[in-house]
Amino acid sequence: MSDQISRRGFLQTTMAGMVTAGAAGGLGEAATESAGAAATGGGVVAAESGKLAVLGGSPTRTAPFPSWPLLGDVEEKNLLEALRSRRWNRMEGGIVARFEKVWAEKLGVRDCLATSSGTSALACSVNALEIGPGDEVIVPPYTFVATINAVLMQHALPVFVDTDRETMQIDAKKIEAAITPRTRAILPVHLGGSAADLDTILEISRRKRVPVIEDACQSHLAEWRGRPVGTYGDLGCFSLQASKNLNSGEGGVVVGNDQKLIDICRSFHNQGRGQADTSFAYVRNGDNRRMTEFQGAILMAQLTRLDEQARLRDANAAHLTSLLRQIPGITPAKMYDGCTRNAWHLYMFRYDPTRFKGLPRARFLQALKAEGIPCGGGYSPLYREPFLENTLNSRAYKYVYTARQLADYRERLQCPENDRLCSEAVWFTQTMLLGTRQDMEQIAAAIVRIQQQAEDLIKG
Repeated sequence: MSDQISRRGFLQTTMAGMVTAGAAGGLGEAATESAGAAATGGGVVAAESGKLAVLGGSPTRTAPFPSWPLLGDVEEKNLLEALRSRRWNRMEGGIVARFEKVWAEKLGVRDCLATSSGTSALACSVNALEIGPGDEVIVPPYTFVATINAVLMQHALPVFVDTDRETMQIDAKKIEAAITPRTRAILPVHLGGSAADLDTILEISRRKRVPVIEDACQSHLAEWRGRPVGTYGDLGCFSLQASKNLNSGEGGVVVGNDQKLIDICRSFHNQGRGQADTSFAYVRNGDNRRMTEFQGAILMAQLTRLDEQARLRDANAAHLTSLLRQIPGITPAKMYDGCTRNAWHLYMFRYDPTRFKGLPRARFLQALKAEGIPCGGGYSPLYREPFLENTLNSRAYKYVYTARQLADYRERLQCPENDRLCSEAVWFTQTMLLGTRQDMEQIAAAIVRIQQQAEDLIKG
């Protein structure tokens, strides 16, 4: 089995295997203490004795981590009110508009537009900047495919800038060299809840006069120098898909302080109608990217838990990092100095097999899962996936770009640091960080246990 699966597939698989700890709507105690795994004065965690589970022994952990989403009476109440209102479309109801107002106030931005998905938020944004055929957009290679699809839907070219392996974010110091006269936007991703190097990105943006669209789809409440990510660029986008820290099953948000750009996004997402217009009169190209009142109702309920959950993830991530840093061969993802708050949508680290007797990452992941710790290997090299080559070979792209232009573009598809990262990354989901301090210790104990028996794993 491949150790590289899609982020969304990994998240869905992980969540499906978990059950809610404690009362519905609460965070609760997720597990009972494992007999042989305990913190030793805040230092290295002792591993379980006996064989690893994958070798026939007992697992470090048998209790489930918290499930997702957490819900309670408020979700049911809000949904029933929306249902009974008979105003299920946002053009007739007012729930989505209330959510937009609350989210804009929470982030401190002038305006907010709710959309049907994070992908839709990105699509509205690239349309607002009039990105189209012949244009180039700077993107990271370590991201979910929606970032790239938003560019390809405009028949523009996504220009991949290599990854900073230590942070797993786009290497902002390499962006300027990738800018050409055709560059229409920079689209950094704040991956996993952390933040890309906004100081460097925004300085390049100002100097080169290239707009920035922040893909903050995984980074609700993350901050750069004390201010929420998504609020620095010309536009910022969030996802509200089922795995996200704030979710309504599907959904998205565009935020910004440029009223003209937000107005274009609003018109585009409403089939090109004028502002607040429900008639059959249209002022520009558009699509239906509207959020339903049901999604808005769920979000208003989920917002009541967002801050509490964020604080718990912060505390657990800090404890887990303090433990994992003591294990040779395990390197938690670094945060840039400007990242003053991580949203912890993912807990990411790099695995070095040389400190585990040469144990391949695939075998490490298999053993860790068997110990009761859900995990995944993260993204594969996105720019090597067949969807990109198939798009370049499409009739539309061959019509827009010459054979020479497409050949030159293919030659630029070189991201060696990203390729290396894709072979060494390990992910935990945000739901695992909603457990207890003891849960974090069991995660570390399981890794120590694998390291201690790495030679047996290789032989087995």
